[in-house]
Amino acid sequence: MGSNDNNNQGDNVLGRDFTQNVIDAMGPNTPPRLREVMASLIKHVHDFAREVKLTTDEWMAGVQLINQAGQMSNDRRNEGQLLCDVIGLESLVDDITFSAATKSTSGLTASAILGPFWRRDTPHRAPGTNISSRTPPDAQVVYMHGTVTDVQTGEPLPDATVDIWQASTNGKSFPIFYILYSTLHEEHNLRGIFHTDAHGKYSLYCLKPTPYPVPTDGPAGKLLKMMDRHVYRPAHIHLMVQAKGHKPLTTQIFDKDCKYLADDSVFAVKDELSVSFAPREGDAQAALELEYNVTLAQA
Repeated sequence: MGSNDNNNQGDNVLGRDFTQNVIDAMGPNTPPRLREVMASLIKHVHDFAREVKLTTDEWMAGVQLINQAGQMSNDRRNEGQLLCDVIGLESLVDDITFSAATKSTSGLTASAILGPFWRRDTPHRAPGTNISSRTPPDAQVVYMHGTVTDVQTGEPLPDATVDIWQASTNGKSFPIFYILYSTLHEEHNLRGIFHTDAHGKYSLYCLKPTPYPVPTDGPAGKLLKMMDRHVYRPAHIHLMVQAKGHKPLTTQIFDKDCKYLADDSVFAVKDELSVSFAPREGDAQAALELEYNVTLAQA
């Protein structure tokens, strides 16, 4: 470890040679991409610690924050992912990935973050099913439908899957989280996987989304409070769309009239993902309608 390269960083601060020694400790069998990522991560983390003069107590508080996120996470909730969300990391990574995809293919449906509440065990449902099994009295039901097509050929994609999930409301305004609502009322409420027909069309009934706060009982919510930020997400619906031979799409669609569009607590809003809900006539199940078409790129 060299000591002459500290460059005004203090006599007790390990210098650049120390950081390089940590990077060089990776063995020759380290995969190239892992070497690239870890070398950059080590460099930036070390520089961050030097820049803010990170103390042992502060470092340990960060470790405990990460540990708590892991301890709270399960197959219904990913608190570590939510922690990344509130500092904008998942939205940034999503944008980097989407930007790379659009370099070779224009016209793609925009992506958005997965979020911490997607579930692998969501059931498949018949076309036109209502995913809300116990609709709150203040909720507005929406008939949602659209077509999934190949962005390059414009051809419809039969048997594509549209995985959809959303939050609910309770009473007049206070939202119930994805997990809590399913636990207290019915498993997989407000979730469903739908298949497109021979013409690439899907349909379902859901709720018009409302804003809701991210959970405040974990480290992500506590961090928001410490940073003096609000906890609300704008009204949105999650979608994950997949078709054979095509790249999967994960996205969210947002109510264009929601007041939190410009101030999302997880920074996931994109202008092209804002939608309008139209009045629906002659349907006893829904007073609103939303047509949302999706384009996928070939794998």
